[in-house]
Amino acid sequence: MIMLRRHAVRHHGSPQATPLVLVHGFGCDQTMWHHVVPALARDFHVVTLDLAGAGAADPAAWDAQRYSRLEGYAEDLVSLLHELGLRDPVLVGHSVSAMIVAHAQVMAPELVGRLVMVGPSPRYVDEGDYVGGFTAPQVEELLASLSANYVAWSHAMAPVIAGNPDRPEVQGELAEAFCRMDPEIAEVFARTTFLSDARDVLPRVTAPTVILQCAEDVIAPREVGEYVARTIPDATLVLLRAPGHCPQLSDPEETVAVLRDHLLAGGVR
Repeated sequence: MIMLRRHAVRHHGSPQATPLVLVHGFGCDQTMWHHVVPALARDFHVVTLDLAGAGAADPAAWDAQRYSRLEGYAEDLVSLLHELGLRDPVLVGHSVSAMIVAHAQVMAPELVGRLVMVGPSPRYVDEGDYVGGFTAPQVEELLASLSANYVAWSHAMAPVIAGNPDRPEVQGELAEAFCRMDPEIAEVFARTTFLSDARDVLPRVTAPTVILQCAEDVIAPREVGEYVARTIPDATLVLLRAPGHCPQLSDPEETVAVLRDHLLAGGVR
């Protein structure tokens, strides 16, 4: 099973339960979900994986040109779903992977049952009436800083992205995750993330979708979550109490409770 090995796929819980495929965001790997997996595995067949260039994914599979586009990651996910052979899986994408799972669902709607987007943003740069949260110069400054010294960037940006200023353990865990990624790969993935524009994909998503919008999220502010909810034809916006951009770290209990509430009752509400 080539894709299963390539992406270091791990299974948790009963194979007979509803499949829940967790896809991590930029600078992270599947360990980003470790606070929520044990609880979710009681009710779901949880599948975790490492995207190309992350964690224990096969380094030989990394290709800078292929992964300069979100579609490269989405194509991998579609191939992986073919190998897994899951029935109506729920794809849960965090941050940029919210758009990766959207691309995958549009590419292969027959392989996907439902979507959950955690802190999604189809475009980080403001444009016209669209509010992405960043100006173009701000994004270029962020990318230049990352390119100059990735480790320093990681330690400086992790507290901003994680939020929760009174909880250094949350910020520290995100910084450690960032620092595990190869800086050259991180630079490519960062450009793919912050310069992408997936707004045209959203109206083509046909799966029922739940959007988890965090409080005080500077990376994907509420205006962005509301835009995503308006643009996907069958979408439900859920406002979380958890602050920051990583609710699976800052409030795993709320994250698990919301997923159970919206996925175990026989459909997305």
